[in-house]
Amino acid sequence: MEKNEIFVIYGKDPAAMAARLAEEAGLADLIGDRKKRIGLKPNLVVSRPASEGATTHPEIAAGLIAYLKKNGFDNLAILEGSWVGDRTAEAFSVCGYNKLSKETGVELIDTQKDRARACACGGMDIEICESALALDFMINLPVMKGHCQTLLTCALKNNKGIIPNREKRRFHSLGLTVPIAHLNTVARNDFIVVDGICGDLDFEEGGNPVYAGRLFAARDPVLCDAWAAGQMGYAVSEIPYIGLAEKLGAGCADISRASVREFGGEGGSGAAKAEAAGGAPRPEGKVGQLAEHIAEAEACSACYAGLVFALSRMSRTERGRLEGKVSVGQGFRGKKGKLGIGRCCSGFSASGPGCPPGGAEALKFLREHLYTP
Repeated sequence: MEKNEIFVIYGKDPAAMAARLAEEAGLADLIGDRKKRIGLKPNLVVSRPASEGATTHPEIAAGLIAYLKKNGFDNLAILEGSWVGDRTAEAFSVCGYNKLSKETGVELIDTQKDRARACACGGMDIEICESALALDFMINLPVMKGHCQTLLTCALKNNKGIIPNREKRRFHSLGLTVPIAHLNTVARNDFIVVDGICGDLDFEEGGNPVYAGRLFAARDPVLCDAWAAGQMGYAVSEIPYIGLAEKLGAGCADISRASVREFGGEGGSGAAKAEAAGGAPRPEGKVGQLAEHIAEAEACSACYAGLVFALSRMSRTERGRLEGKVSVGQGFRGKKGKLGIGRCCSGFSASGPGCPPGGAEALKFLREHLYTP
């Protein structure tokens, strides 16, 4: 896997999906020496199950651990530090990582209890936990979700879990953007598998999951987050720490340079996208309110999610100017209508491109087709 590549996979089995991404990326070759100390860093910010949209599905870590052990890697650890208002030990239990550790023999490291030392991070001194600094290879396992302050949290911000609580407090006092960017000049991002199964619409604690049924892998954390921003309906410029991280040399924020490859099951990526839709729960809360603007028929989860993210970025006034509901799904193939999203609605009077369309792509299309009284 090259630094400019992003691999996307759709489905309902996160463990198998993660292992497939590792195979396609040639992860064993990327790591090399079987004696290397390898860390897996999920997002366990709070003690809530992954289905609520805040934390990393333990099945993703399980799939990667199985792949690594199969390829002769045994020096493994899962490390994380929940936010200051929660206990990592409780999150390990509630989120299924204690069970995973017992089943696989992989050590759990609570970085809230770890020692830390100051590191020069692109001109800013930041304390980083010693367990993270001791790694030879880091596999970052963030959740692609919204955030109340930074709008997006993904690969770059997930590394906030490898700093002590006192440093987390300082990050917030500094406004998060600048320290997050600087942290990633030193924090490892050797391989990234993003949990895009059901990240939250706009809040890091979860509660309004948007089911998309996908994972994606990358090696460049800046490019990873730039692509994720587009999937959630944001321009890269709206997430300032992405551009700052690029300026500091942590990666590339130019999404036009990304080479995106899709993978699915035996039936191909299109079939896998459709299959993933079958696991989607009925929208509730904020997502349910946005769903009132959607006419759905056999929609793939990622396509539906892109439309939800786009609608969430629109004002209530803008949503009120839509000409009826926005259609999405394979059930609209060959049919006619006014406004539709995705390739399956190509016969509509106005049809947004993409299969699936990202949130930013869908947002641009919808704003171009608002009804003007």
